[in-house]
Amino acid sequence: MKHTKVLLIAALAGLMPVASGSAQQRHTIAFDDLIAFGRISDPQVSPDGKSVAYAMTRMDLAKNAGNSDIWLVSVTGGAAKQLTQSEKRDNNARWSPDGRQLAFISTRDGSAQIWILEVASGEARKLTAISTGADGVIWSPDGKNLAFTSDVYPDCRDDACNAQRNKAAEASKVKAKIFDHLLYRHWDSWKDGKRTHIFVIPAAGGTPRDLTPGDFDAPPFSLSGPADYDFSPDGKELCFARNTDKVEATSTNGGLWTVPVAGGEPQKITANPAYDGSPLYSRDGKYIAYRAQRRPGFEADRFELMLYDRAARASKSITASLDRSVSESTWAPDSRSIYFTAEDEGFSSIYRVGANGEPPVRVVEKSYNGDIQVTPDGKTLIFTRQSISKPSEIYRAGADGRDVRPLTMVNDTALSQITMGPVESLTYKGFGGTNIQAWIVKPPFFDANRKYPAIFLVHGGPQNAWGDNFSYRWNMQMFAGRGYVVFAANPRGSMGFGQQFTDEISGDWGGKVYQDLMSGADYLAKLPYVDATRVAAAGASYGGYMMNWLEGNTDRFRCLVSHDGVFDAASMFGATEELWFPLWDFKGTPWDNPAVYQKWSPSSYVKNFKTPMLVVHGELDYRVPVTQAFELFTALQLMKVPSKFLYFPDEGHWVLKPQNSQLWWKTVQDWIDQWTKAK
Repeated sequence: MKHTKVLLIAALAGLMPVASGSAQQRHTIAFDDLIAFGRISDPQVSPDGKSVAYAMTRMDLAKNAGNSDIWLVSVTGGAAKQLTQSEKRDNNARWSPDGRQLAFISTRDGSAQIWILEVASGEARKLTAISTGADGVIWSPDGKNLAFTSDVYPDCRDDACNAQRNKAAEASKVKAKIFDHLLYRHWDSWKDGKRTHIFVIPAAGGTPRDLTPGDFDAPPFSLSGPADYDFSPDGKELCFARNTDKVEATSTNGGLWTVPVAGGEPQKITANPAYDGSPLYSRDGKYIAYRAQRRPGFEADRFELMLYDRAARASKSITASLDRSVSESTWAPDSRSIYFTAEDEGFSSIYRVGANGEPPVRVVEKSYNGDIQVTPDGKTLIFTRQSISKPSEIYRAGADGRDVRPLTMVNDTALSQITMGPVESLTYKGFGGTNIQAWIVKPPFFDANRKYPAIFLVHGGPQNAWGDNFSYRWNMQMFAGRGYVVFAANPRGSMGFGQQFTDEISGDWGGKVYQDLMSGADYLAKLPYVDATRVAAAGASYGGYMMNWLEGNTDRFRCLVSHDGVFDAASMFGATEELWFPLWDFKGTPWDNPAVYQKWSPSSYVKNFKTPMLVVHGELDYRVPVTQAFELFTALQLMKVPSKFLYFPDEGHWVLKPQNSQLWWKTVQDWIDQWTKAK
């Protein structure tokens, strides 16, 4: 099922080649390397344009947890400075308008709260003590207030009520839940009657005020992506996204609203029946840029960048001519243009578009970039960049995209000891002669005269893509380092190849996309350095579904790994939470359209099961409920198919805890070795 840009993926180029003597001193990547990398995120340019604050997370295998801190680096590069040293999470750093302070979220004394750091002295003070915790902090441009989100009981009028309700729930020995509407749980958490609301608090301290009261989420839940609220330049207004549809489980309709920061009734400013969100005021206050989709109920529809004219109270698309989906954006300081990122044929390119009609143009391409920022003088872009061979680092470039160079090199020393496999992008013909892009990662120290076993990977989504980015969960170099050729295709349904290409998987989960993949498997088998008799296939989410589909529709693979995959579409519909997803992709409910559900359910083909399969699933996965895996494993066992189940009672759709991740990698790699390397 749909992830938002969280799966693995590939890189166009590995590290620079090394001489054979030094290569022998290196090693192939292993789990200890993967877990030790510093994970950089969320760069924020200071108001004077001289510094970049960012978060860096380090994972601790012994503690089975990660710890993030706030760091600072000059926009010209050089040694970075660590600003916080808490043993708990410090992240989401945001500069005060005068540049003297950084607000950030910390769990250093228990629940997540806002802290204010004096940059010059390094002294930090706690700003909030709200019982329901704080997240997503931003400053008002006038420096007077901060906004943040918190999950509260909508019928509570103050924090004392929320605190009492939480305390009573924790103390009660009865853990039963009562719910009377959809959505009652989401991804890996129960809603428990709470709603996400946006609060404001004076920068000097005080009592937070709820700006979005009521029985609605504001902003609506988003797995990742830009914030769904922003202050106006004068600090007097807040724009936010909210979904007021009665049945949220079937709705992707987020509208934009504005509310006075001093308090008052929110006013809706968009009438689109589909998604509107990620608002950003222009610096001159004339416009609000935001992302919008056109088709209600379709979460993988193209995101267009819109401009709302505050004076005319009208909106228009400024990326309608670009057949790419906008990911994140930021205004240029002069309010004349906007920079944004978009998935682009396996990469994440940086574009610029004019506010007054200038069409979108690529500024930085053929690389995987994100977290785009512009310095206050408008001359420099700050962004993160990654590849399959290198974790994310912070980079800078000119506003024209030239002179790209790194500002951080957190993992360079560790990477200098590792030999990565060479990576290439290729194109082959899929169903009907359609061009399909794919990545190949060869084993380190590759020998063209050898025959290697291979791993055939299928991405999740299904509206997603294998891109030129690094992953800590499904990492191609981790498989290549084990001695495999890795093949990862972007068949129909993948993003970054035009919206029609993305649309062509809807209602056809095992159809043209399956043919695209099998054509890719044919291509892989013909490579002179691949042993076509020793190929495994693996995938998660929709990739797990495709493993289940392969189980009943082909016997060409030596073994399969199915992680969080749909097995029976009808029973999945009755237990999942985001109902808009199957309603769109399966064209209705199981009782209205039973033939489609039966046709595309791997459960319909159990009598053909014969390929050895490893099943992986987490109890807390509410997107693809764990019952799908239990049903699958039962079928495999009764069909006497060699099979094993790796079950995580404390994980959701992803395996996140370090020690669980270690077990995942060992179990998955050992399973594939067992069936592809056995004599």
